[in-house]
Amino acid sequence: MSQSISIELEPKSIASCEPPEDLKFLGHTLQHQVDVFEKSRDHDIIMDLAPTGTGKTKAGLSVLLHNRDRSAIYIAPTNALVEQQTEAAKQFVKDANLNHFVIAASAKEVRQWSNDRVGSRSGEKIYNLLRNPAILFPELEEHRPILLITNPDLFYYATFFAYNRLDRVNIASSFYNQFATVIFDEFHLYDAKQLVSLFFYLAFSKVFGFFENNRKIVLLTATPDASCKAALSELQSQGVKIAEVDGESTTDHMVPSQTSVSLEIKPQSDRDLLLDEIAHDVAQRFEKHPDRNGAIILDSKDHINRLADRLYLKGLGNNIGRITGSTPKGDRKQAAQQPIILATSTVDVGFNFERSPDSTRQNLDWMIFTARDRAAFWQRIGRVGRVLGKVETTIPSEAIAYLSELAWEQGIEDLNCDGGRVALRQKLEELPCLDKPFLKIYWQSEAFLEIAKPLLVLSDMMEKLPQADFIPKLYNILKVTLGGRRDWGYYQRRMRSLQAAESVSRSKPKDFAENPLKFLKGKSYELVRAFLQAKYPEEADELKAKRTGLSDYEKLFKEDREVADELKDFATCFSASYAPLFQFRESLFENLGISDPKGLILDYSEETELDPIHLLRHYEFFARGAEIELASRADPPYTISFSWRFHGSRQDFLNTQINKLIVLKNYKIQRMQNGAIAPTDLLKPLEKTLISGVIICPIASAVAYYKLRKMRITAYPITVKCDDVEKEYAFLPALSGILTAAMSGVNIRLMDEENFWIA
Repeated sequence: MSQSISIELEPKSIASCEPPEDLKFLGHTLQHQVDVFEKSRDHDIIMDLAPTGTGKTKAGLSVLLHNRDRSAIYIAPTNALVEQQTEAAKQFVKDANLNHFVIAASAKEVRQWSNDRVGSRSGEKIYNLLRNPAILFPELEEHRPILLITNPDLFYYATFFAYNRLDRVNIASSFYNQFATVIFDEFHLYDAKQLVSLFFYLAFSKVFGFFENNRKIVLLTATPDASCKAALSELQSQGVKIAEVDGESTTDHMVPSQTSVSLEIKPQSDRDLLLDEIAHDVAQRFEKHPDRNGAIILDSKDHINRLADRLYLKGLGNNIGRITGSTPKGDRKQAAQQPIILATSTVDVGFNFERSPDSTRQNLDWMIFTARDRAAFWQRIGRVGRVLGKVETTIPSEAIAYLSELAWEQGIEDLNCDGGRVALRQKLEELPCLDKPFLKIYWQSEAFLEIAKPLLVLSDMMEKLPQADFIPKLYNILKVTLGGRRDWGYYQRRMRSLQAAESVSRSKPKDFAENPLKFLKGKSYELVRAFLQAKYPEEADELKAKRTGLSDYEKLFKEDREVADELKDFATCFSASYAPLFQFRESLFENLGISDPKGLILDYSEETELDPIHLLRHYEFFARGAEIELASRADPPYTISFSWRFHGSRQDFLNTQINKLIVLKNYKIQRMQNGAIAPTDLLKPLEKTLISGVIICPIASAVAYYKLRKMRITAYPITVKCDDVEKEYAFLPALSGILTAAMSGVNIRLMDEENFWIA
């Protein structure tokens, strides 16, 4: 059985210094803040690796001083941090005597901007704000530079031409051309898709000469992923000037930043054992030291809420506060005042556990947490014992970290427990189970197709311009940087077929039947080829050999309604099958509004939003039309499964659908508990959604299925009803599941019978 490990982490200090003349307005400064400012004079990209909670925000904002009269953008990974950094940026701009108009721009904020002067479309509002903020805010003087504080979602939509077709070119052009300073905050928390847009922007800035025009890009992170550092090294080899500030320099002026931490590392057991153990530990801590404050950060919202139940039973209900993605903004400040804080990854960034009145010592004396990867581990251990700027700096702290049992299989017990933080960091770097599993895999697989979408738009825009040859250059830099394996021509063809499929799928059936060429004109070859390859492979061979031509099939589609309908259905499914690659979120369905009068997930308010699958699995509820009220916690949780009717024999299914990226239509969702189906009307609206994914056989693909379970990636049971038999398989609807299956040896095919390749 895996044994716990104890190690003492020594206290940390950080170098302070006298600010240069340009930064005198900051007052007290840290050495890394000055280093970022100075190195940004003659570098294109500056990466600040200073520890969590040591003023990286001010360091990044200092770079604005090199482009005082030009617009800037600050990208923070969560909406909570967007709000916090907006206030910090306003104060910085005021202190630095800059003229920037600072404004937050999450989707919610943009919707709240006035519709009176530019209309209601979000893209139109953002574009006009960047052109001239006085258009939306007439009280401002005209043509002030903007400091836009936003999140990776909006940045992705803007730079990848994902806004409304009326706005996408305008807003993308603004994002690519207008910002002289670009700051990516806490970018170690970005997922693979968010990092794709980041590196696309870096490569674009290089190829199109923006660094030569003094564009400065700042990357703020305490724990950069090895894949990201390797990608930046490749950019550096392409001539991008990159500086790294580690924040660990030692000078004669060191100030305490974190207390010593007595850390215990334990294997993460199953849910009930884990929560019982944590509840017992928390109760003992509070009984012995009720004056000490702590936090528990777990990766599962359900675990947090079940832990709250256990602490209520131990009489600690008045001493706990929950902070999850479902906790309303106003409740979070109240929760942070409790001596025992229960939280999910929501608090990993932009939440400082501030006390009112401010404590003279660390805000957290102890912490218990789970960590799926290295970034989460160091982010969370860095939350306990923070004393930068505090009066009392020598009171020790404690922490318990729960890691996957794979860490013991991979040798964590060999840790040199006398080696402190250095030994711990070295050992954690050696454990593959703490890698972020999808960064490199995402970039070096079919998912690399994602970058072709903005590239193709840019290519079409520049087709007759001298800059047209910049597109293959940009692609090649991205290929080298991210480790792509296919050439630009391959992706052009794939995206052309998807563009045509999207055009056809959006058409009304009657309109397409009457004039299919209207929706195919100019980009039909690749879609027709894909259609024939999937449905009529012999015809596809004829087209490839040029014994038939595109005009033959265009004529067929126009004259034969049945064939036209078949093409439209294929185009709709082909386009939808790629949804996991282009969707920004992993959840299957949109959140639902719920009320929680019994406090099952909320401590103060009664209304919030929940993911439907989470709701269906973990709660009993009353659904009255659009109103959903939580009644109790489901114990045991429900199992969510799918059923799907396949018209054909089981052998036909195995030949054409298994291990293939497909689209489920007319499926059913089942909610089961203890072997019995639990019907609910809530399922009916969900079943109207097209869901893309891969069906695998848990027995034939046992290795991949085992890895899915070890990585806690959801694979839903699915009953496939063929003409001759019913059989249960596993359905992987999200990109993480598809990539895990592919990297585990499942040979996944696409709808046009191409292979979902993975390096």
